[in-house]
Amino acid sequence: MSKKIVAVNASPRKGWNTDTIVTEAAKGAESAGAVVEKFDLFKLEKYTGCISCFGCKKEKFKGHCICRDGLTPVLDAIRKADGLIIGSPNYLSELSASFRALYERLIFQNLTYNMENPCCNERPIPVLLVMTSNAPEGMYAPLVNNYQQTLSRFVGPTQVFVSGDTLQLKDYSKTDWPWSLFDPTAKQQRHDTVFPQECQKAFELGAEMGRE
Repeated sequence: MSKKIVAVNASPRKGWNTDTIVTEAAKGAESAGAVVEKFDLFKLEKYTGCISCFGCKKEKFKGHCICRDGLTPVLDAIRKADGLIIGSPNYLSELSASFRALYERLIFQNLTYNMENPCCNERPIPVLLVMTSNAPEGMYAPLVNNYQQTLSRFVGPTQVFVSGDTLQLKDYSKTDWPWSLFDPTAKQQRHDTVFPQECQKAFELGAEMGRE
C-alpha cells in the first residue's frame, strides 16, 4: 500500500521560495510511490490557533483538536498520514502566523500534562520542516532547533531544511524605497545557482520519506 504524505505550505506567496521547496519535496515523495495531499494554509477557510478550550485533554478526545474550522481537514489528514512535509518563511525572526496556528493545535492536542506519559500520540510519523529566509541560513539555528525538538517529541522524528539568503523579488529596483540592505545581483546569482540545488535536496528528502 502506498504511503500517504501530507505537505503543508504556510506561505502566502504561491510559487515562491517556501512553496517551491515544499512542492519539490512532495514531488520527491510521489516519485517514491507515495500519495501526497497538499494544503496551502492561506487558501483555507477561516481558522485560528489554539483557543485553549482543553477539549483535547478529555479522554474521549485525546490526540484530537475539537475546534472545528479551516484547519480541521489538515489536522485530520496529518493524523492519518505516514509523513508530514511542512514549510514556512521566516517573518520577523519567527515562522509565519499561519504556521504557528497549525503548530499550536498540532502539538497541544498531543500534550497530556502527565509526567509519566507527556505525549498521547501513539502513531509518530516522520516530519520534514522547511524554513526559508532572506537572512543567512545559520542565523536562526536556535529557532529551528526548538521546533525540531518539539515536533520530534509530539509528532515524530523531524528533519530540518533551511534555505537562507533567498530572493524576495524579481526586480529589487522597482521598490518605492531602495532596499539597500541587499545586493540584488548576489541574491539573483544565488537563486540561479544554489536554490536549484536546494530544490533537488528537498526532492531527495521527500523521496526518502516516501520510501521509508
